[in-house]
Amino acid sequence: MSQVPLEERLIVALDAPSLEIAEKWLGELKGVVHYYKVGLELFTAHGWKAVNLVKNFGGRVFLDLKLHDIPNTVGRTMAAVCEHGVDMVNVHALGGFEMMRMAREAIEKCSVGRAQKPKVIAVTVLTSHDQKTLSRELGIRCSVKAEVLKLAALTKKAGLDGIVCSPQETSWVRRKFPKDFVIVTPGIRPAGAEKGDQKRIHTPEKAIQAGADHIVVGRPITQAPDLRAAAIKIVDEITSVSKR
Repeated sequence: MSQVPLEERLIVALDAPSLEIAEKWLGELKGVVHYYKVGLELFTAHGWKAVNLVKNFGGRVFLDLKLHDIPNTVGRTMAAVCEHGVDMVNVHALGGFEMMRMAREAIEKCSVGRAQKPKVIAVTVLTSHDQKTLSRELGIRCSVKAEVLKLAALTKKAGLDGIVCSPQETSWVRRKFPKDFVIVTPGIRPAGAEKGDQKRIHTPEKAIQAGADHIVVGRPITQAPDLRAAAIKIVDEITSVSKR
C-alpha cells in the first residue's frame, strides 16, 4: 500500500505553451487534481511564475528539471530550488553518485528551519527509450530493466527519496526497494489513447497495480475535450485500484 495520500497520486503534467493556458487548465482541474508537474517547457519560458501559479491554485509542485551536471553546479541549483517551496524535484541518475549525494545534502541544508523539505528523486531511463535506442544509440548493453534497477540502487545509496521509471519496470523496483522509496511513473496512457512519443507505457490501472506512488499524466488530460472529466476518470481508476 502506497504511503502517498490518495488525492496526490495523480500528477498532471502542466506542459502548456503559455501561462494563460496553464491557468485555464488549473481552473478547470481545481478540486480534482492536487499535484502538478512543471517541466522544462513552461519553466524555461516563465520560470518561477509557473511554480507560483500552481501554488496560487493550492496545488503541489513537482519541478521536473532532470538536472544532470557536475556535482557542485547541481548542489547550488538545488539550494536555489529550495527557496521556492516546491514539493518534489528531480535529477538524472546518470549524473552519478556524487552528483546525487550533493543534491540531497544541499536540500537538507537549505531545508533546516523550513516547514517542508522537497523530495528529491532521480530519473532512470526515459520513457521515450526502448531496448533498441538504449543499446544502439546510447551504448548501454544491459536490458532496460537491469539499467533501471542499477540506477535505482545508486539513487538509494545516494540517499534520495525515490526514482522516476516507466510503469513497465515499476513492479521490479517495488519488489526490491522499501515502501518509502517513492516511484513516480510517466508514460501513462488510458486504454485507447495514442502513445505519442512514449514507448514504454501502461494504463493508470496497471501502473498503480505495479506499485507506483504517483502517475504522471499529460496529454490524455490536457488535450481532452473535457479536462475535468478526463481527470475524474483517472482519479476514479486510481481510487478503485487502491481500495482493492
